[in-house]
Amino acid sequence: MQRINYIKVFEHGFLKVGMSYGAKKIKLKKEHFLSLVKLNELHNDKYFTVGLNKIKFKQYVGVIQVGNLCIEILPKADKTSGGEVIWQSVLIEMLKTTKRLKVQKVGNAKIDKQNKHLLDIYFDWYLNELQLLIRQGLIRQYGNKRNNLHSLKGKLIFSKHISKNVIHKERFFLEHQVYDYDHLIHQILFQALCVVEQFSKGKSLYSKCKTIALDFPEVKSIQALESTFNKLPKNRKTKPYVTALQIARFIILNYAPNVTKGKEEMLALLFNMNDLWEQYITEKLRQALRSTSFTVYGQQSRNFWKGITIRPDIVIKQEEKTVLVIDTKWKNIWRAKPSTNDLRQMYVYNDYWQSPEAILLLPHTDNLKTISEPFEEKGHRCGLMWISVLKNGVLNTNIGKELKEKFIFEEILLPQPEEHPQYALE
Repeated sequence: MQRINYIKVFEHGFLKVGMSYGAKKIKLKKEHFLSLVKLNELHNDKYFTVGLNKIKFKQYVGVIQVGNLCIEILPKADKTSGGEVIWQSVLIEMLKTTKRLKVQKVGNAKIDKQNKHLLDIYFDWYLNELQLLIRQGLIRQYGNKRNNLHSLKGKLIFSKHISKNVIHKERFFLEHQVYDYDHLIHQILFQALCVVEQFSKGKSLYSKCKTIALDFPEVKSIQALESTFNKLPKNRKTKPYVTALQIARFIILNYAPNVTKGKEEMLALLFNMNDLWEQYITEKLRQALRSTSFTVYGQQSRNFWKGITIRPDIVIKQEEKTVLVIDTKWKNIWRAKPSTNDLRQMYVYNDYWQSPEAILLLPHTDNLKTISEPFEEKGHRCGLMWISVLKNGVLNTNIGKELKEKFIFEEILLPQPEEHPQYALE
């Protein structure tokens, strides 16, 4: 078994061919670099900026495995706070909160004790889902099969019968109906299992893959595409398969075999950090404002000009009235002045949603801070708000409550709590 080498890098960081990284002095080889470049080309150059033997990462975080090299790209709110372990934990917890990762405890994943990596966690989650399905009992479905049989049943495929059975007169090439485990759902799950097995070589998960493969029914090998998943049936019997199929889709569609003409195979599970930050804030605000008269909406869009729409990240309403628009940005702007484009964007949101205030919500590692000023000659305001991503070295899970408290006591959402005790903080 080949040994997997690991490199950790932060978003917007870079890797260079021939340089050593980490305590084990792992190097990015030329073949790894060429595979990464090819992957980037297949995705319209959105993941990296490619230089001379150099890859500079963008806002995408997650994990990429190229052959025996695993690259973990971690988020970071600023250049000074926390190390790799802290920000790896932040990424995993954000993925769990936004339902992109469903594990109770990372520590429960049966993976290498020395290397708890995101790819291993996703693989272990998928294998656990397969084990659960096998224990519960896999479903069978009706399907048509073509075989050369000794008995006549079903429909005779005459052209195939003539070509295959010129000598063997006792056989019939038939299309007939069967009721078995070899159907599209299991074929997709098995394809994803093969990918997991391939990328788990050299890890403790490999033996778990082989055990599940022995328990899994024999099915036809397929190469599922995005369109393949649209053909899947949705009914009461297939409901237990939903989670496993979602993970299988994620694994299969992010698998890039032979991107450099057979040299290295690659699997890339990458997330846009701007989207992840927005979804995390939306979920935490919904939890915090659940017991109030306010409703949190994510990604509401309105027509702007000739089919072009505008869409703020978060809109908070009281009944039908908009009371606050929030646009989240995962970038380090520790200054009082936002960009002109950001200000124009917030002004338009205020105008179109008839909101008294729009806030640009930014991450930081210090305490919550707000700067709010009115637009010139207009009644509405624009604010910048920084909120701490970390608390005591871990992800700040009280962000929603802290925002709720800030909104209430600064009268952004509500009058003072003593005037309306039904909205008092928990």
